[in-house]
Formats: sequence, C-alpha cells, structure tokens
Amino acid sequence: MAVATGSPAATEHEFDPEALQRILDGPHRDLREQIRGILSRPEFTPNPGLDMDGYREQVMAWMRTIADSGVGVPGYPSAYGGSDDPAANVVAFETIGYGDLSLLVKFGVQFGLWGGAVHQLGTRIHHDRYLAQTARAEMLGCFAMTEAGHGSNVQALETTATYDPSTQQFIVHTPSDDARKEYIGGAGRSARMAAVFAQLIVAGEKHGVHCLVVPIRDQYGRDLPGVRTADDGLKAGLNGVDNGMLWFDNVHVPREALLNRYADISPDGVYSSSIENPNKRFFTMLGTLVQGRVCVGAASLSAAKTALTIAIRHSLRRVQFGPSEDVPEVPLLTYRTHQRRLLPLLARTYALHFAQQELTERFAAVMAQGDAASDDDRRALETLAAGLKAANSWHAMETIQACREACGGAGYMAENRLGGLRDDIDIFTTFEGDNTVLTMLCARGLLSDYAHDFGGLNPVELVGFVAGQAVETVVERLFARQVGQIISDWIPTRGGGQHGDGDERSLSDPAYLLDLFEWRQGHITAAVANRFRRGLAENAEPFEVLRRVQDHLLLVGSTYIDTFAFRAFRRAVDGCEDPAVKDALAALLSLYGLASVEADKGFFLEHGRLISTRTKQVTREVNQLCGTIAAQAGPFVDAFGIPDAILAAPIGLRHAA
Repeated sequence: MAVATGSPAATEHEFDPEALQRILDGPHRDLREQIRGILSRPEFTPNPGLDMDGYREQVMAWMRTIADSGVGVPGYPSAYGGSDDPAANVVAFETIGYGDLSLLVKFGVQFGLWGGAVHQLGTRIHHDRYLAQTARAEMLGCFAMTEAGHGSNVQALETTATYDPSTQQFIVHTPSDDARKEYIGGAGRSARMAAVFAQLIVAGEKHGVHCLVVPIRDQYGRDLPGVRTADDGLKAGLNGVDNGMLWFDNVHVPREALLNRYADISPDGVYSSSIENPNKRFFTMLGTLVQGRVCVGAASLSAAKTALTIAIRHSLRRVQFGPSEDVPEVPLLTYRTHQRRLLPLLARTYALHFAQQELTERFAAVMAQGDAASDDDRRALETLAAGLKAANSWHAMETIQACREACGGAGYMAENRLGGLRDDIDIFTTFEGDNTVLTMLCARGLLSDYAHDFGGLNPVELVGFVAGQAVETVVERLFARQVGQIISDWIPTRGGGQHGDGDERSLSDPAYLLDLFEWRQGHITAAVANRFRRGLAENAEPFEVLRRVQDHLLLVGSTYIDTFAFRAFRRAVDGCEDPAVKDALAALLSLYGLASVEADKGFFLEHGRLISTRTKQVTREVNQLCGTIAAQAGPFVDAFGIPDAILAAPIGLRHAA
C-alpha cells in the first residue's frame, strides 16, 4: 500500500494505547477482561444469515452462557449470586455492548429490568423466591411497564390491580386494548414471569402505579389462564429479542405478589406506605430503577466506540487519490474532510465516556446507601442519568451513521456491522425513556433545584416554581456560585472585557473553553426563567407557558450535559499520570471543546460572546487539531480494547486478515 509521507498511517504513535485503555477500563478492568474473553469465544461469532427464530435461539444460548459464567448479576446481593457491586452491573452491560446488541437487550431485560425490579422494589420474600433463579437464567422474566396508549406517561397507565380481601388476592386486569402491555422484551416467547406495573386499587380507592409479579406462562411455554400474549414480530433491529404484547383478563395473584418495599397491603385490605405523598412515592419507586437509564447510556457509547473503531481503522488502510505519481494514493484519514467527519465524534465519545464514568460512580454511591440516600442525591442522580442517556444514545446514532457513510460501500456490507449497529441502536433513543422527554426531565431537575415537593413534569408546579425565583437565583442554584459573580460573568454583555470579544486567552485553553460552556448554560437557564415569568405575567395558562418554552428546556438539558462532560473530561486529563497519554487526551479535550463551540457559533455570535474573527479562529484551530489527532487516531480507538473476535468487522480488525 502506498503511503504519503506525513500521512496519519506513517506517523510514529506517541502514546501507548494499552496505558490509555487502563484509564478507560477503570477499577473494573478484571470484569471487563472476563467479559471480553467470553464474547471472544468461537460460539459467540455472529451469523447474519440466521432467520428470526434461529437468531432468537442463538441469543438465548448466548445469554445462558453468560449466566453460567456468573458475570451477569454482580449488583445482586451475594446471597443470590451477586457481589453487592452496583457499578459492576453497569460495567458488565457496557462491555457486552461491544458485541451483539440483541444479546445486550436480552441480558438487560432478564438481569436488569426483571431482576432489577424484584431486587429494588421487592423485599426478602421476593428475593428468596426469585433472585437466585433469575441470576442463573432458570426463571426468565420480563418488565411490563409500557402500554400501547401510554408510553412516557407512566402515572396514567390503565392496567389495574384490585385487591380482594376475601381471597387475599390481587386481580390484574387490562380494561381496554390501549392498556395492553406493548414492546415488552421477552413477552413474545420466552418469559414465564412479568413485573407488571398497574394502578393499585384497594377498597375502591386508587393508590397509584405499583409493581406486582405475575406469572404469564407455564413450564411448557403456554399462556396461563387469563393471560394472552402475542409476538411483535419483525422489527427494524434487535430481532434476536422476542418483544411482545400482554393482556390480562382478571388474573388472580396472591397478596405477596406486590413488590412491597415502599407500600404494602394487610391481609384485610389496609394500604400502608412509608412515603405518604403519592407523587413522591411514585417517583421514589421509579428512581430505584434508574439503573436502566445508566446502563442504556453506557451501552450506547459502546456502540459508538465500535463504529469509530471500524471506520477509523478502515480510513487508515483505505487509500485513494495521491498528490503525485510517486505517491499515487494516500489513506482516507489524510483528507481534512474525512478527519472532520470522524475525529470530532471521537473527541465527543471520549468526553461522554468520562461523564458516564462519573455517573456510574454516583449511581454506585447512591445505591450503596439504599433508603438512607438523601432525596437531593437521588434527584441529582436521576437528573444526570436522564440527560446522559439521551445525549449518549443520540450521539451513538449520529456517530454510527457518520461511520457508515465514511466507509462507503464497505460500510453498507452486513459483515462490517455498521448497518446492523445503526438499526439496533435506533431504539435506544426511545426505550428507557424518550430522549426528548428525558432531556426535559433533566432540565426540570436543574430548574427546580431538586425541590422536595416537586413531582413529574407538572406544568403548574414547574412554571410556578421557576417563575417565582429571581433569574440570578435560578442560575446561582444551578452552578452553586455567588450571585454577584454570576451577574458579572454570565449575564451577557457586548462590551468586551475578561469574557468579551477582547479575551486574549488561547482558544484551546481548557479554562477558557469551560468559561464558554458555563456562560452558555447560564445564559440559557436565565432566559428560560424569564420566559416562564413573562408567560405568567401575560396571564397565560401554565400548560401553555410550558408548551411555549419546551425548545428552551431542551437547551437547558443538553447544554448541562455538554458542560458536565467537559468538566469530567478535564478532570480525567488533570488526573492522568502518563505524560504521553496526558498530552494526547489534552488535545482531544481541546477538540471536543472547540468543535462544540464551532457547532454553536451562531449562538455565541448572536449573544455577543464571540466576534466573527474569533469564531473563524475556532475553525482554524479545529482543523489544526484534527490534523494532529489523525496521527494518533489508531491508538485512540485501540484503547477502547475491543478484541477482533468481538468487533468481527473485516474492515475494522486491529490485525488485518
């Protein structure tokens, strides 16, 4: 292969990718290596030629192999096969995300959703009865929350669970076809048990949505009396997962079927709960299931890393159109346009990785405290998990599509995985919460400062709370700084000064870039607060005010995640002890920051934060950084640590065949 002098493929690598991989792997490196070893076995080799039934059987066999290895449930209590390590649950899910995504979802439904509901919402009686069998994949379950007529609005689910004290049983019922449980992984064929979310009714009084364990099939796979199941059939992706529908026709289950960590029913039909406020009770119950969003965000990044590994390695080998007869062809990554396609996405992937790493640490800390965790800590976790799940899965979709296009016809071949990855990851943007709703949920958590009496996207509470605060107070609470500093640093002016057009700091200075990120976030937050206030001053209905500002709410959530990711990446760079790795990461951090500013330069220009000569300089520096990082792009993707046997894309193998 002819290579141009100075091209990316000819440049001497300046850092050890294995040293960087150790940083990315973090404290659970041994678990990651164990899972990589399992997924690298010959029996995990993908077979794209299987029909749907064969594919499902293959995925089930893979899941049982993982269950036999014991790596599926590290977050469960040790008495039931786990190691009491909730962070390891996320790491296991993230690492499995390098492989087949149908396996990932099957794994997540069984051990994370079904098993997680029993673990987090149940008590000792449920743990003893179900967890060990779930961990061994002897009892297969599903998570029946979503209904055809109610997706994101979980509080409005129609399925009912009515308690009958004369029999000490709940009667689970689907009152209309819109109330059927829909898109439920495992419900199509394999699950024998379901964690069913239903409106709890006791003595004619509704107590809101609670979760019950309901058997749905017998040992032979036949629907139990009163239960009707149906397969969703062929989907756009993830066809190794048997998604399906569930209907219940007055199905009787015992009183002990209620997962009663937060609420219980006495034999004679008296409802009790340690949480008196129904809204708080509901969100506390859902909050214990935050692991799903944490895991989906982590796995989304794994899919993005897989795509980037394939596309960048291909771009370092594939050659075309050289400068002369002596060098007739050069690698694709020599070209600025190709660098621009892939390298800002690589930089953002690293930024989101370190953000996800910090989220996993926060998740583990809150879960370790159990019911002793403060409401503020729980709300902060839920806010970050919602925002990062949305950011990571949207980023994965964008990245995989860009990588597919960057690989041309080779990227369209099934054997090179990019088309399949794109189809499989698509649903990640809407399951475990629609990304648009989650981003607004993230904004709500920020704007309300995690107010203790705040529950759900209730327009009256949201509008009233924010409009009742001074603008600078909202921003102050968001960033925990003094009001005077906020006003002087963040409320936009056009007069230059330290943060104006006359700023002479280097554009790639992390402190300067962080100032830009924080200024943008503060400005947008203040603008939302002002729009709330103006709407109420015009006597508009609270719901109408909320509808008007939804575009701004999305910006509050997305810019918060951008800022959080930049801070997390910067902390990782500052903490790096290997000088060569630190320098490489610092360049990637600058690219992430500058590419983000460039993508939003219209905002900075419109609001007087940057002038045109400065934004032109941003573009020049992005180009310069892309050239520098292109020379190290191979080691950057090698550091993801995806073995060739798992990557399984001929154009992306580290050791080309």
